[in-house]
Amino acid sequence: MPSVATTPSSRSVSVIIPTHNRWESLPTAIDSVLAQSDPVHELFVVDDGSTDGTADKVRQHYPTVKLICQRNHGVSHARNRAIEQASGAWIALLDSDDRWYADKIARQLDALQDSPQLRLCHCDEHWLRNGKRINPRHKHRKRGGEIFEHCLPLCCISPSAVLIHRSLFAEVGLFDEDLPACEDYDLWLRICAREPVLYVDEALLEKTGGHADQLSQRYPAMDQYRLQALASLLRSAPLTQNQRQQAQDMFEQKLRIFCNGARKRGRDEAVASMLHIYTDLLDPAQLY
Repeated sequence: MPSVATTPSSRSVSVIIPTHNRWESLPTAIDSVLAQSDPVHELFVVDDGSTDGTADKVRQHYPTVKLICQRNHGVSHARNRAIEQASGAWIALLDSDDRWYADKIARQLDALQDSPQLRLCHCDEHWLRNGKRINPRHKHRKRGGEIFEHCLPLCCISPSAVLIHRSLFAEVGLFDEDLPACEDYDLWLRICAREPVLYVDEALLEKTGGHADQLSQRYPAMDQYRLQALASLLRSAPLTQNQRQQAQDMFEQKLRIFCNGARKRGRDEAVASMLHIYTDLLDPAQLY
């Protein structure tokens, strides 16, 4: 089995796989990292309170992997603890139910070498749902450059597809641990508000879906957390006047949709709570 590279360099990559009770799929993810044609510097697996023996099995089968064990604090906390310990110039994320193709890291590093001013690179992906390949909808189309506006409606960068220079985290912060979902949406907004990103228009991984433990399945009202992320952005992020207006418009649109949906289900208390939370960002009269 290929081993993890040990010498840091400007091309050194620290890979982070958070996992919770996914031993059935985790070896596929780990093996796809260890099989990279451009070996990574180090691989972290963060066992976020698994009860399926994940930690012991990782120690047994993957002794070169850097294992972090913690109580179940969620994916943001898991990623952040590994980012804090990582020593590579670049941080790559991989979900424990996804897998990379062998040239994923090499293709992205080569692309970044041609665009040394860029600090985030993502790529296309193949989608699998219940074992079958599906075509993503147009709204999920990936792109590069100045993509802040395209990041506002929904998450348009997949965690498993991204390669981030560690200096970006020092400037924009880590994942928001108060968000149980949409934590990636929040981070991409903070990054893309500052600078353009690089996109490799090539499917370099398989992204799986359709299983019950995905965050999108556990938290069906995802716009609730996108609203939280947008509010944080509007309150604290350095935005241009145009970006602020775009974010404000999207915030109002999502809040209106959330409140209208809650009213139809008779959840007037939820509407009142949301309006109270965001009273500093929006005139509540606009929603009636």
